[in-house]
Amino acid sequence: MRRLLAALALFLAALSPAQAQEARRKVIIDDEGFALMHLMLLEDAGTEVVGVTSVSGNVWANRATAMALRGLELTGHEKVPVAQGATFPLLNSQARTERWEALYGKLTWKGAFMKQWAEPTAQSTPPYHSPFDPVDLPWGNAKLKPLVEPAAAFMVRMVRAHPHQVTIMACGPLTNLALAQRLDPEFASLVKELVVMGGSLNPRQTLDNRAAADFAREFVNTPRREFNIRFDPEAASMVSHAPWPKVTIVPVDPSTGTQLTPALVDRLAKAARPPVAAMIRRMEPGFPMWDEIAAAVWLDPSLVTDKERLWYDFDTQFGPGYGDMLTWRDAYRPGLDEGQADIVRSIDVPKMEALIERILARR
Repeated sequence: MRRLLAALALFLAALSPAQAQEARRKVIIDDEGFALMHLMLLEDAGTEVVGVTSVSGNVWANRATAMALRGLELTGHEKVPVAQGATFPLLNSQARTERWEALYGKLTWKGAFMKQWAEPTAQSTPPYHSPFDPVDLPWGNAKLKPLVEPAAAFMVRMVRAHPHQVTIMACGPLTNLALAQRLDPEFASLVKELVVMGGSLNPRQTLDNRAAADFAREFVNTPRREFNIRFDPEAASMVSHAPWPKVTIVPVDPSTGTQLTPALVDRLAKAARPPVAAMIRRMEPGFPMWDEIAAAVWLDPSLVTDKERLWYDFDTQFGPGYGDMLTWRDAYRPGLDEGQADIVRSIDVPKMEALIERILARR
């Protein structure tokens, strides 16, 4: 065994820089901003982020693009290309959302459509912007510029250039993926894996504090509704019917046992190199670690303590269940080309936090 390990070490050491680069796992980050999840993948030695694409969700796409560019600039990842994605959902809109709320009740979080909370909450309310308002970030504006091509076209180009090698880490609404699939019917089949942070099964509050209770309250009466999907249900349903070789879905459920606490922010910042640490300290604490779970289980699948392989789709009927996640076991699926995915129900939270700390500590 020792001889085998020694031989393997010599082989890896003998790899040329080009071969070593090829051995890294390729990923495109499709999201609406720049967060700890981005830093995890950018700083991981075994991962090559071949691009970042933006999409409207928590903020409008132009603001998400600006945040991604500035984050890459501040953390020394200037060579990673950024492509701006869809500004509007395929069909949903702010006006349709307001009409839906008048019929079926207030949504807890509306992202770029958000003007105020329905009730007092521990989290701050971000300022409201129109979709084409000029962007002036409080932490400075980037000198870097996005690519000219739109996100969907960039995704198709990257996947065509590296067939069966690129993972899509989709942590926002799925508009760009739906558009890419419509541009190129072979797009999904050429992706190595799709990882989605979105959807909801039946989350329950597991942490005993005000911030955690605020986030968990959303699912007491609406256990199948989650923002990333609800912002663009039609795109999510289109994605569920595309021929992905492998799909992993991280719904809200495992996130209720996680929280970016002030203590964890401090711990991670101390582990990271200075520019990354400065970025981490800018992050508002108190939020669940939604996107970080998605990145973590892709980096280390052993973090998953419970998962289930289910058929899935999303409700696109403009009724009370608009955007809800639909799932079936084998015997109950409708058989209408719905997707099949490994759906993560729970994770080892301390192990995940330790993983993030190790990644950030690498020099």
